[in-house]
Amino acid sequence: MSVEVNSLPIIKSAIERAKTNVKANERNSAQLSSMRTTVKKFEKAVTDHDDNAAELYKAASSAVDRAASKGLIKTNKASRDKSRMAARLAKANA
Repeated sequence: MSVEVNSLPIIKSAIERAKTNVKANERNSAQLSSMRTTVKKFEKAVTDHDDNAAELYKAASSAVDRAASKGLIKTNKASRDKSRMAARLAKANA
């Protein structure tokens, strides 16, 4: 949770903001990574014709919605990703 030394702010509010930014960046990166992981698990299940693809679709869809609600991805991208996942699931079940 350290800030770069060469760009260390002097004003107290700027120091606090820099710390907050570091925390938020870590939290956002972790959640984005988690979303990507669940989507990849779903895609792997679809390509391997696993039985739990529908459950993984729910988890991936939820993760995408969560990321969109937090502002990590735009709502249009979330809709596009969910639509593509639903199409892949329907194609796999057909």
